[in-house]
Amino acid sequence: MKNRIVLLGPPASGKGTQASLLGAAFGIPHTSTGAMLRKERADGTEIGVEAESYTSRGLLFPDELAIRVVSRWLESRTRFLLDGFPRTAGQAQSFDDLLAERDLPLDIVYLLELSDDEIRTRMLGRLTCTNCGAVFNEAFHRIDITTPCPQCAGVLARRSDDTEAALECRLVQYREETLPVADHYRRSGLLKEIDVAPGRDEVFKTLYDDMREAA
Repeated sequence: MKNRIVLLGPPASGKGTQASLLGAAFGIPHTSTGAMLRKERADGTEIGVEAESYTSRGLLFPDELAIRVVSRWLESRTRFLLDGFPRTAGQAQSFDDLLAERDLPLDIVYLLELSDDEIRTRMLGRLTCTNCGAVFNEAFHRIDITTPCPQCAGVLARRSDDTEAALECRLVQYREETLPVADHYRRSGLLKEIDVAPGRDEVFKTLYDDMREAA
C-alpha cells in the first residue's frame, strides 16, 4: 500500500475532495498548506504570525516558510497525503531533501488532469453553501443561486474569486509553478497522471485501487 502521497492538479480538479476521501478510506492524515497555515494562525504560533504578514498583504509566502510549516506538520508522522504541495519546483527540491533526512521517501505523486474548458465549467458554475460549506455545480446538480442548499436548505453563494479574470490568473499560475513540479516528479519516476473528467466517484475508485498496490 502507498503511504506517502502528493496530489497535484489545476484549480477545480478535485484535489481536496479526493484527499478527504482517500484519507478517510486508508486512515492517512491529509492536509494542504492552506489548512496548515490556518491552524498555525489560529494557534497564534510564530510561523502563523509570519505567514499572516504575507497573506494579509496579498503576497505569496516564500518557499522556505512553506517548508517550515510542512516540516512542523510532519513531525512524528510516517504516513501522509498532501493536497497541492509542493507548489513550486523550489519547494519540491526542499521537500525531497526533508524527506530524505527523515528516511520517508514519497511513494507516489498523482497529477489530476482536466481540460481548461472543463475547469472553466466547474469553477464558473460553482456554488457554495454559506451554512454547511457544501459545494455544488450549477450544470452538474441542475441548481442555481436561488436554490436552497440540497443538504441543509441554507443559502448558496458564488465565491468572489470564481470569475473569468481570477480563473485565468490561477491557470497561468498553475502552468508556471505547478507544472514544473509535475515535471520534477516525472523525471524521478514518481508521477502518475489521472484523468478526472469521469467524475469524483470514478476517480476515487481509480486512486483507491492504485493506492492499494505495493509502492
